[in-house]
Amino acid sequence: MALAMARPWKHPKTGIYWFRKRVPGELQKLVGKTEEKQSLGTRDPAEAKRKHLAMLSAIEERWANLRAGPRTLTEREAHDIAQHAYDYWLTTHRDNPSQQPWKIALGEKLFPPEVHVMLRPSNPNPSWEEVAEQAEIWKLEGFCTRSADARLEALGWSVDDESRRRTAKAFASAIQRASLTLTEWAKGNFLEGRPLGAMSAAAGEQQAPPSAKITEPVSFDNLVKGWAAEKKPAAKTLYAWKAVVEKLKKAIGHDDAARLTPDEMVRWKASLIESGFQPKTIRDAHLVPIRAILQWAVDNRKLPSNPAERITMDVKKKAANSRRGYDESEAKIVLKAASAETDPVKRWVPWLCAYSGARVAEICQLRREDIVEIDGIWCFKIDPQAGSIKTAGSERAVPLHPALIEAKFLDFARKVKKGPLFADLPADRFGSRGGNGTKVLGRWVRNLGLKDERLAPNHSWRHRLKTLGRRHGLAPDIVDAITGHQRKTVADGYGEFPMEALHREISKIPTLKLS
Repeated sequence: MALAMARPWKHPKTGIYWFRKRVPGELQKLVGKTEEKQSLGTRDPAEAKRKHLAMLSAIEERWANLRAGPRTLTEREAHDIAQHAYDYWLTTHRDNPSQQPWKIALGEKLFPPEVHVMLRPSNPNPSWEEVAEQAEIWKLEGFCTRSADARLEALGWSVDDESRRRTAKAFASAIQRASLTLTEWAKGNFLEGRPLGAMSAAAGEQQAPPSAKITEPVSFDNLVKGWAAEKKPAAKTLYAWKAVVEKLKKAIGHDDAARLTPDEMVRWKASLIESGFQPKTIRDAHLVPIRAILQWAVDNRKLPSNPAERITMDVKKKAANSRRGYDESEAKIVLKAASAETDPVKRWVPWLCAYSGARVAEICQLRREDIVEIDGIWCFKIDPQAGSIKTAGSERAVPLHPALIEAKFLDFARKVKKGPLFADLPADRFGSRGGNGTKVLGRWVRNLGLKDERLAPNHSWRHRLKTLGRRHGLAPDIVDAITGHQRKTVADGYGEFPMEALHREISKIPTLKLS
């Protein structure tokens, strides 16, 4: 496919038209990518063609600016570039003008003709108020400089240092003027000028500044590091969340969480939808990680608000696709096939899952030292020292069901002197045997003829145990203790779960007759 062709490209899965054009080789380093690619947000060919032409014109103008190299801007050019900041500031704060964050009293003090240092020789001992004021001035100047840089980059303009400062100063003037107007609006004095509708339209044609908040840059990467240091996520979770943060950074074109806006989050979500991702994947694998990391940043005073807080995805659960447990005949098929296996993973993991409701990853990482006798009852322990566990409540000891004793699981375990029971099962990149165990057993179960998509080859054992618990009258809180589900009420957290009680309840589940 010739990406350079000047016509809309139709996504084969979604039918949404996209703008795609290869970046000329001499500009790829400056642009930072080899192809310009952006959704046109429509399935209508005529509308797509109009949007494509407008976008093509804007991008070619940007490339022409990049080819022209560094330039010196006049004051008028700088103010023209900053005009969109004025429009954006009014549009953003028009409904609640008294809440706009710009400090008008300091606005006139920004970017003086000469650069001053904080401690001037004429005032070697400034007051705390003077120190605080100068710090705030630098903060506002930094915001204006970053906003100007973002706009210049969007236009493809490379400017000299003096022009860069001139543009930043123009941004400060534009926001100062807008803030003075907002002050009047807050009093009910709506001034003559462009109507709000026209102002909003003009603002919509321009690229908004990075953020309406006055904050220092906050690296996404640093937020992930801080979140991970506190939360101690599993290696697999950290890997996945880092990947989704990288995906967001690529979509918005920067690494400053302080500049992230709800509008950018909405556009990112829309691009994921148009790319064909399932709603549940968008919600759980994309929006949830970003929202959680940003909320950690808010809780730790690194961001003033969470721009992803109310960005969610409607996921309608279809009854026909709901996860279910193994029924009696399906359980017999799997356990009977497992009984004939010589591979320890296929022989014992399904049986242990079937009679405990444990997660397959928990079983795959069992060690010889996790098979213990407590109060005269043989058990296996789910121990975080053996590998990662899902929650704090997942650490537990589970009594062996009589079916496992009868099947001679203990004889198998005793043959392992020390270490993993399933040592031949290789660990994945995160050091977990559960990932590969899930794949091996999933393929094996499907090959037994169990093709129903509602049946999860491994996780459906947990559903089955819950069903059996209700059918045979097991105490619900003890079932939760056996399966490692989180306790539902504060009252559930009181007292202990004696092994005798756990064994009494699990033994109520009858052994499947396989013959």
